[in-house]
Amino acid sequence: MKNYAAQQEFILSQITNKYYQRRDFSGCDLRGIDLKGIDLSGVNFIGADLRDANLCGCILTRANLSGANLMQANLREANLYEASLCEANLINADLTRANLCGTFLWRAKFTGSNLWGASLCDVDLREADLSEAKLIEASLIEANLVRANLTAAKLCGAKLLEADLTEANLTGADLTWANLTKANLNKANLWETNLIYAKLRDTIMPDGTIEQPQIVIY
Repeated sequence: MKNYAAQQEFILSQITNKYYQRRDFSGCDLRGIDLKGIDLSGVNFIGADLRDANLCGCILTRANLSGANLMQANLREANLYEASLCEANLINADLTRANLCGTFLWRAKFTGSNLWGASLCDVDLREADLSEAKLIEASLIEANLVRANLTAAKLCGAKLLEADLTEANLTGADLTWANLTKANLNKANLWETNLIYAKLRDTIMPDGTIEQPQIVIY
């Protein structure tokens, strides 16, 4: 345990030392490390073990976290703009109000994660697992969710304008008050999906038909 703690302290000193030139921490064991609020932009964390890490408020713009294990990590209000998290494990992670705009999240695992109020505009979430994730009031404008798994996901009040949900699995998902204007739901699975009060203006439905807004003439 002492050796592990010493290793963590050494790695932390390297990460936080602004004069230290090394930016590659791929494959490192960083379980439980506290990096709260640190600028980690452009750092290489490919395949790193960041389980239970505290990354709250961190700047991770254009960082590479592909294949990293971020299970139960704290990423509240972190800035992950254009970062790469392809095939990363974010199961039960806290990403409340995090900025993930333009992020690469192909096949990332978000099962049970908290993405309440997160910004996910123009993200690549193809084939990602978002089952049981909390995406309440999240912004997913123009997001690529092709073949994504959103089973039982909470999307109440989420903004999905022009999002591509082709072949996505939305079984049991809650889309109450969600805005799906011009979204593509072609071949999506909407079994037991809650669409009460959802905005479906010019939305492409699973059967390929386009939902037209109702025009009321008085």
